[in-house]
Amino acid sequence: MPENTLADFTCRLAGYTHPHEHSADGIIEREASFGALWPNVKCSNPGSVGVNYGRVANNLPPAVKVVELLKSQGLTQVKLYDADPSVLRALAGSGIHAVVTLPNELLATAASRPSFAFSWIRRNVAAFHPKTLIRTVAVGNEVFVDPRNLTQFLIPAMRNLYAALVRLRLDGAVKLSSPIALTALQSSYPSSAGCFRPDLAESVIRPMLDLLRKSNSSLMVNAYPFFAYEANADVISLDYALFRPNTGVIDAGNGLRYFSLFDAQMDAVYAAMSALKFNDVPIVVSETGWPSKGDAKETGASVANAAAYNGNLVRRVLTGNAGTPLRPEKNIEVYLFALFNENQKPGPTSERNYGLFYPNEEKVYEIELSLNGGGRLRWEEERGKRGAGNSDGGGGGGGNGENGLAAGVATGEKWCVSNGAIGRGRLQAALDYACGEGGADCRQIQPGATCYNPNTLEAHATYAFNSYYQKNGRAAGSCDFAGAAYVVSQPPSKSSISIYLPLQCY
Repeated sequence: MPENTLADFTCRLAGYTHPHEHSADGIIEREASFGALWPNVKCSNPGSVGVNYGRVANNLPPAVKVVELLKSQGLTQVKLYDADPSVLRALAGSGIHAVVTLPNELLATAASRPSFAFSWIRRNVAAFHPKTLIRTVAVGNEVFVDPRNLTQFLIPAMRNLYAALVRLRLDGAVKLSSPIALTALQSSYPSSAGCFRPDLAESVIRPMLDLLRKSNSSLMVNAYPFFAYEANADVISLDYALFRPNTGVIDAGNGLRYFSLFDAQMDAVYAAMSALKFNDVPIVVSETGWPSKGDAKETGASVANAAAYNGNLVRRVLTGNAGTPLRPEKNIEVYLFALFNENQKPGPTSERNYGLFYPNEEKVYEIELSLNGGGRLRWEEERGKRGAGNSDGGGGGGGNGENGLAAGVATGEKWCVSNGAIGRGRLQAALDYACGEGGADCRQIQPGATCYNPNTLEAHATYAFNSYYQKNGRAAGSCDFAGAAYVVSQPPSKSSISIYLPLQCY
């Protein structure tokens, strides 16, 4: 089947919504856009993926080699936690866009002395731009949680730095923002109840958003579903945290069903901004990630889970399906945390194990960070192998082999199974496509045929999806059907997945 035919089907299905009553409490439930649920086909302009280049370590490669590493991975955006001139010189002419940061310790000076703010922009931005493609100045980082009580300096510093950009005629090319943590929210659950803390909403957040609107900039948000999962693993599904198929969570306030914790966190921020009448200011996810190793009590920190979270997020963003239930049409810019494991970071073990790469430039786990030729990501999560699937909810871990790896190249046998969590209407539409335009061999699920029983939509869809998947050589993207299917590495009849067809049907 030509690839564009499947893409056309997926994009048509992405617009499918099926309002129905939620019988438990009478809420009219509105499911999220299907393309945003579990995408693998580009339906609109994609978002972008960058990486945070932290350097709290004594064993990292020189900046010139780091730039070559970024280029080899197809990464065209990097976020720095300072404005180190050796890094900015290494980035010159690379085509990689950079975010530079005014460190928190300079906020008070930048706030009180406009001349210092001007000098800082001239030395750290104007001196390198445009040969080094500096696109944003981050003013501090998570200022509201800094123990030095620097919040009062943030807005004056941002205003002075913006004035310096205007004076140097850089304000058109270089934007500014200030990354906030989700602790800036007074409430984030349910997402519809999202609101900023009273001590910040009017005094800091509103003037910040006003400046961002004026300068055509974005609000930077650091979002870590890992922290929420780690603290609430008894009530939050690991699949929900890792962008895997799941039954979803209904927001009683807006009737939307959420299939990922990341979406719920983003929509809490959107709701908080909306309460202040700033619906038009975009969001950039300035930090997000998942640790590959943690202490015994750090539930969920493992190689397999880190690969699943980052790999699934990258696929969503780069295939143009990162919109949330509240903002389904908005693609998003994401910076993964972090480029390297940083051996001198204080705190629990996880803090030193967020990296995509070891300091020797070897990957911690195998995921792809950019689109390949042909517009697809080859990466698929190895859920069925021991240690690489749903079972890894514990901390520690983080190694290879026994703890599982998410492999970029398929190994062993694989099957395509249906995802009943997306609803009968959408599953039926995908089944109709597979047996029709898709060209799957569906003769064996007709009445009286070998694989007709059990006569359930999920079982018949699994047969049809797997037929299509095997027919297309298990090619990346051929087991997705806009979220109606996913890949497993053991026969469905032997797995824990409730797809009840007998073994001979596979």
